[in-house]
Amino acid sequence: MGFAPATIGRLARARLQDFLAAGRHGDMGWLADRADQRADPQTLWPEARSVISLGLSYAPDGDPLALLGRPERGNISVYARHRDYHDVMKGLLKHLGQFIVARYGDAVKVFVDTAPVLEKPLAQQAGLGWQGKHTNLVSRQHGSWLFLGEVFTTLDLTPDAPHPDRCGTCHRCLEICPTQAFVGPYQLDARRCISYLTIEHHGPIPHALRPAIGNRIYGCDDCLAVCPWNRFAATSRHAKLRQRADLAAPRLADLAALDDAGFRALFSGSPVKRIGRDRFVRNVLTAIGNSADPSLRPVAAALCADPNAVVAEAAAWALQRLASC
Repeated sequence: MGFAPATIGRLARARLQDFLAAGRHGDMGWLADRADQRADPQTLWPEARSVISLGLSYAPDGDPLALLGRPERGNISVYARHRDYHDVMKGLLKHLGQFIVARYGDAVKVFVDTAPVLEKPLAQQAGLGWQGKHTNLVSRQHGSWLFLGEVFTTLDLTPDAPHPDRCGTCHRCLEICPTQAFVGPYQLDARRCISYLTIEHHGPIPHALRPAIGNRIYGCDDCLAVCPWNRFAATSRHAKLRQRADLAAPRLADLAALDDAGFRALFSGSPVKRIGRDRFVRNVLTAIGNSADPSLRPVAAALCADPNAVVAEAAAWALQRLASC
């Protein structure tokens, strides 16, 4: 936890402006729609004086990249293998907000990812860590595995010292990216990012990028996992953030067979649920096409006539890729 003034530094504002001007946000129009509020907390809430920034570790208990070597299984990003962090974090922040109101009588607003808030720059200003070359927050204690949330308040709190950048000359996160989504240090083109392509992007995934996705069916951990600061991260102790056994290494064949009801049942309480069955099965079919596993041909063939055009196209692509296996 750390305290910061309800302002955003010049560098963070400039990075946001450049990111949007270059169109690197892709389909995420909501980033541009409320850019003025994102760049200035007091535009979002004029009465805000301070921001309490909080981080919650979700560090995994094993190698998050180990499953990439099992092409018949689907790899779900570490953060989505358990309860939806939005619900977990918001519950904790509301308790803190209630304490502030009861003790001091000041007003509060709590945010977890869904509001126009520049969470990572605020966390750096509050001393939680620094925004690394992969654009995510890095903590000396928790590495790259932190969920972030904020309590905006009318309290005038003494700010903590901003955290200095400690990436040094390391470029591991930039070099490992399968789709070369980094334009340079601290510069991400979301349109090439696997997390964006499998979660935020609604249409067909560009053919040129599909092979590099491998078996990643929801998000990507590569740039986070290779950060050297992770050696200091202890496994998350929060019970609700423990990995679900059924999401640790799910079979692609089973996931491809999900209808809407089955998808909703499997991912109840999970962040995966928000992308819907069609987008998810599209991702699964991309992984099937990359599997080089001929036993998955019937799975892809069964979806070539799917009512959803994006799913049907992904199935046809997967079937074509498996034809020579």
